[in-house]
Amino acid sequence: MEITYASSSLPDLATSASAMSRTPATSRPVKVIPLQHPYGAADSTPTSSSSTASFSRWTAKVKRMKTVDWIDLLIPCSRWIRTYNWRQNLQPDVIAGITVGIMLVPQSMSYAKLAGLQPIYGLYTGLVPVFVYSIFGSSRQLAVGPVALVSLLVSNVLGNVDSSTELYTELAILLSLMVGILECTMGLLRLGWLIRFISHSVISGFTTASAFVIALSQAKYFLGYDVDKSSKIIPLIDSIISGADQFSWPPFVMGSFILAIILAMKHLGKTRKNLRFLRAGGPLTAVVLGTAFVKIFHPSSITLVGDIPQGLPPFSIPKDFSHVKSLIPTSFLITGVAILESVGIAKALAAKNGYELDSNQELFGLGVANICGSMFSAYPSTGSFSRSAVNHESGAKTGLSGIIMGIIMACALQFMTPLFEFIPQCALAAIVISAVIGLVDYDEAIFLWKVDKKDFFLWSITGATTLFLGIEIGVLVGVGFSLAFVIHESANPHIAVLGRLPGTTVYRNIQQYPEAYTYNGIVIVRIDSPIYFANTSYIKDRLREYEIVADQSSKRGPEVERIYFVILEMAPVTYVDSSAVQSVKELCQEYNSRDIQIAIANPNKEVLLTLAKSGFIDQIGKEWCFVRVHDAVQVCLQHVPNPNNPPKIPDSSPDKSFRFLERLGTRRKEDLSASELESGERDSIISKDSDPHLEPLLSRKSH
Repeated sequence: MEITYASSSLPDLATSASAMSRTPATSRPVKVIPLQHPYGAADSTPTSSSSTASFSRWTAKVKRMKTVDWIDLLIPCSRWIRTYNWRQNLQPDVIAGITVGIMLVPQSMSYAKLAGLQPIYGLYTGLVPVFVYSIFGSSRQLAVGPVALVSLLVSNVLGNVDSSTELYTELAILLSLMVGILECTMGLLRLGWLIRFISHSVISGFTTASAFVIALSQAKYFLGYDVDKSSKIIPLIDSIISGADQFSWPPFVMGSFILAIILAMKHLGKTRKNLRFLRAGGPLTAVVLGTAFVKIFHPSSITLVGDIPQGLPPFSIPKDFSHVKSLIPTSFLITGVAILESVGIAKALAAKNGYELDSNQELFGLGVANICGSMFSAYPSTGSFSRSAVNHESGAKTGLSGIIMGIIMACALQFMTPLFEFIPQCALAAIVISAVIGLVDYDEAIFLWKVDKKDFFLWSITGATTLFLGIEIGVLVGVGFSLAFVIHESANPHIAVLGRLPGTTVYRNIQQYPEAYTYNGIVIVRIDSPIYFANTSYIKDRLREYEIVADQSSKRGPEVERIYFVILEMAPVTYVDSSAVQSVKELCQEYNSRDIQIAIANPNKEVLLTLAKSGFIDQIGKEWCFVRVHDAVQVCLQHVPNPNNPPKIPDSSPDKSFRFLERLGTRRKEDLSASELESGERDSIISKDSDPHLEPLLSRKSH
């Protein structure tokens, strides 16, 4: 066995202590890894900030980009076009495109009715945006077009306008332009991260409540009489009940029968792989059955879609911008839904298919699709969860499947619109209801109840306010509570008292590891967050509490009755602002007035530089900055006074520190041995005649 004793990295401290000590057995050098300070006598303060460094890296990356890289950035479809494998990818792409295209035609008409528009505008929304997204979108499986949730938002914001007027249609198209501009702007400025402040539980509660509102809004096509248009559940239910005397059973029976067929086909398509095609064939089956029934029996009590213009949409640019101000909140809301739902789906599909996806590029692609769509009479579109899932399950490999969808939609507009006028309204309502049933996320509620009651509260409060107070208020309340929780967690960070795990030099939270022990006279605190103006008061209050309230862990070392050292473990602290530095300096002055020394351990470069510039490092002394918590503990243990003759805490200046070490050396025999302080094996004072065993800091076997 070879035993190695490392020399101290603080020469003045080690030399003074060794020179003053008359009994070598009672003291030994302690290995302390020197901390590299961001400033010094021979070093100059760095002039480049982190933002400057980031900008330099960005400019260097731009300079390295070739022509091909620029093309891939501006037109993402070029990535899969260049490497397209015709033998392996063409067949699955064509099959997937045809499958989802057949599904898209009836869904587009259904969602247009939900938005309060004529069915033809749903078909327009499923045409141009699909083509444009295939070129500018980076996802190869995402199916873009009209969706139920966005259609409900459009219907809600335009609720005060008569849906039969031309103004209603113009505002819906204008909303598409505004959403597209906002999405493109956020994508170009790389601001997609802003939406991360809305938690998934808020979105889940919102979509679940919206599913009930959407389903009830389609009840009029099942019941055979008009129901008041509203985004709140109470007026909808009240209107349904008050008009019950006008109930007509033929549309109810037909709608229920078609809905049952769609749900059965969807269930079989999900549970059995060999019947997967049934999942996409549900909407088409509903349209075919409903149209055939009407053509054969000509029922007078069932309302039909009516005349649909034939041909492709004309080019036109929205001209009336007088209502832009009133549409801004909804455009932000639709953009948020697009980021959270579409980008989330696209990322999941990209991970499953083995390629990377840039959220900001995806957001830009959706924005361009909406801008171009608004020029061809389309209302806001985004990625559909159900159609994207079918597209992926059908084997789509590239964006060619989206182009096939657009071709099918163009063929439907050019040749098949005369057949669409015989589609029953209750069949389109059944398609909408079958789609929104999947939005009811009760599994998420059960999961949140088991895992996190706070997130369950967010889910519940968002769902309840959406149902009873409306969509906008529901989202605002959910986002407000979500941000409130974020601010509360940030302003009240987790702070842990650390103790040493027996037999190691590792320090962990004493509440998580009850076997960890602490040292009398020393408290080790870890702050698990950045320190900034919002949480400085909380952190100062907690640090003051640790002086008074003793922890429940086992204690080692000299039996002193108060705290002499506070060690701050700063590894989790990624940032310190000016307000925090000022507060810490004030706390340091308070500690000095009570003979308490602050030591810091393991600060990162940016934090250490900020503390150095503010003068905090000079205030506590460079010798009280350490790389490891264990180093700080060992040095502090050598300065914890003997209860029979307690000294003053050393000043950070060199001359006062030297005088303190002189006093420390004269009573070395009466103090604890360094080895016993480190190992914590004794709690009593060693007598003058004792001969303690010296424990090495580093020991290893020779090979």
